[in-house]
Amino acid sequence: MKARYQYRFYPTDQQQQSLARLFGCVRVVYNDALAICKQSQKKPKSPELQKIVITQAKQTERRAWLSEVSNIPLQQSVADLEIAFKNFFDDCKGKRKGRKAGYPKFKKRTNRQSARFRIGGFSIKGEGVYLAKIGVVKPIWSRELPANPSSVTVIKDCANRYFLSFVVDIEPINVNAKNQSIGIDLGIKTFAVMSNGDQAFSPDYKTLDRKIRKLQRKLARQQKDSRRRNKIRIQIAKLHNQIADPRKDFLHKLSTKVVSENQTIVLEDLNVSGMVKNRKLSRAISQQGWREFRILVEAKSEKYGRKFVVISRWEPTSQICSDCGYKWGKIDLSIRSILCLNCGTEQNRDDNASVNIEMVGMGHRHDLKCTSRQSKTTSVASVIEA
Repeated sequence: MKARYQYRFYPTDQQQQSLARLFGCVRVVYNDALAICKQSQKKPKSPELQKIVITQAKQTERRAWLSEVSNIPLQQSVADLEIAFKNFFDDCKGKRKGRKAGYPKFKKRTNRQSARFRIGGFSIKGEGVYLAKIGVVKPIWSRELPANPSSVTVIKDCANRYFLSFVVDIEPINVNAKNQSIGIDLGIKTFAVMSNGDQAFSPDYKTLDRKIRKLQRKLARQQKDSRRRNKIRIQIAKLHNQIADPRKDFLHKLSTKVVSENQTIVLEDLNVSGMVKNRKLSRAISQQGWREFRILVEAKSEKYGRKFVVISRWEPTSQICSDCGYKWGKIDLSIRSILCLNCGTEQNRDDNASVNIEMVGMGHRHDLKCTSRQSKTTSVASVIEA
């Protein structure tokens, strides 16, 4: 299986100029190829596009500067456009799963920049990495590469940070699991409630979020393409990184712990796109990173040889008692504790849901049946506010 290893590096002033030239050429080739596809009645194939926007373009005075950079990232840029079109067409035909892929868009100078080198365009020399027509850059090796990389992507984010992203082939890790299974209920105040009683709390993003909103209002009043606007844009990007980096670190550590300790991991398929329509909770939901956590758990489950299960979003995990199986119906989000009318057990809403998620994922939920009662009961159980 393939994995990605990312390292930060600090280029010299001359290397920054060379990388800026490379990113510009890659962006221009991609945009030229996309413009040709939009104007054509039938989309040209990738070899034909490479011939037009790279080989023939270098011979013109308008695009002669494309010869100043390596040819490998330019070819990969056209290949990336081909993949973007393939994802779009497959999504239109219903052959593709996951997030909806839209029609390819033109690349902008102010967005994240990247250029990919395949074998022949880069090589690892001691503590440095040689990039064709760029030179040797020295990344911060926070961990060793498990194998020789098949490609490397040079990335410059919106906050002007530089990274090297390697793609390597790794072998699955065989680690004995401590527990047979675990169910995880994701939330806002408590990020994750486990069926074994553990809880995980995400970092607090409120202070940084207020600073971002203040700067965004200031950015809206600046003149476009001005130096002051560009300065504020970089400040906003740095604040976004101060939120994204701790969140990514938290999600990686939590997903690694969950996958390494449990043989079967069960999550609920959350309708996040529908939940963010709640104006009171949309900001808090968007900052949690539930989807990213699910992707990490799924990828690491394959790496560790674990079983990853996602149950249907229509399972009433918050409406059923995990002890006796009695269904009390829908309850308000403000109610965190429920007293079951059937068995008399006081259930915590999140703990009860996590246990039900595990039981449904393991196939035991429908084995529990509500005990028959002679007396009539209400459809909604009595509740006790925490």
